[in-house]
Amino acid sequence: MQDSRLHIWLDAERMKYPHTGLFHFCQQLGTALVAAKSVKEELTFYLPSKWDGYFGTDVKYVHQQLYHKWFLPAFGKVDVWHAMQQDSDYFPRHRVVPTVLTVHDLNFLHQPGKSKSDIKNAISRLQVRVNRAQYIVTISEFVLRELQAHLSLRDVPTSVIYNGCNFSTVLPEKPRTAPERPFLFTIGTVAAKKNFHVLPALLQNNDDLLIIAGVTQEESYLTKIKNEARRLGVDGRVVFAGAISEAEKHWYYTNCKAFVFPSLAEGFGMPVLEAMYFGKPVFLSTHTSLPEIGGSLAYYFDSFDPAHMQGIFEKGLRDYADTHPSADIQAHASRFSWTIAARKYLEIYHRCAR
Repeated sequence: MQDSRLHIWLDAERMKYPHTGLFHFCQQLGTALVAAKSVKEELTFYLPSKWDGYFGTDVKYVHQQLYHKWFLPAFGKVDVWHAMQQDSDYFPRHRVVPTVLTVHDLNFLHQPGKSKSDIKNAISRLQVRVNRAQYIVTISEFVLRELQAHLSLRDVPTSVIYNGCNFSTVLPEKPRTAPERPFLFTIGTVAAKKNFHVLPALLQNNDDLLIIAGVTQEESYLTKIKNEARRLGVDGRVVFAGAISEAEKHWYYTNCKAFVFPSLAEGFGMPVLEAMYFGKPVFLSTHTSLPEIGGSLAYYFDSFDPAHMQGIFEKGLRDYADTHPSADIQAHASRFSWTIAARKYLEIYHRCAR
């Protein structure tokens, strides 16, 4: 009997890096696709062997191997291949397989220390992957505009599909580094693009703590944050929590005084919506996609001058206390849905396979 189902392969290779945005994208979208699919679709997840079975028994799994970068075997029927992130080295070698490419960011355009040759090489590498695609999805309007400005998209159709809001269903768990006084919270890889070194200035003239959660990607930048805190005399109030569990993250979001995220380079900024899901006051930079995602319910640092940041922070907290916008903030976050994202991706898969 002929199999009339649409065979969709999902490259979730980046699930080998837990505690990253790409891991959560693969995890959340994959889960939503399994829930949204019908009998018309068969899903196969291409991922590291340690995650075999993660998405249930109603889908198939193929384990990623390093040699697949050079030779991706014909594992079976493939009607659509979804490269779930733009740096993937794993593509069907046969051009007849329609490929959907999700582009998360062009952060290399904004990262401190990137030379012109670095940027040129990064654009060239991305162009190779764009040239393979029959459909391109970006996770924000900002990323699509940058893609159109810096690469040749030919006549390849594009769509913007926002990520959903990640929220934990596990009960909060008090972490080892749980503070006993008011604290500000931020999370992300400790790297220069996150711009965390400007945050210790917010600890002046108060007794708050700053909790920075996330794996250290750049040791030199970790040192820079510590040196800035020491220079301002607040080094005893900056706590590096490292990698944390979902339950611990839930606790930090629930109990923080405010969420602070001065990043210089974000294609979306998942932690912003996570904090807003809990109705928290959110303070962001105006860089890249953050104003698009935070919208009118976030507070923004127009510069990183310490006096300016302190003024915005104090004014924002007063406004939050006076206007009680918590319910509106939560409603804003809830509009970003993985269920909606999954349905839109399924529509694109069928469109590509025609």
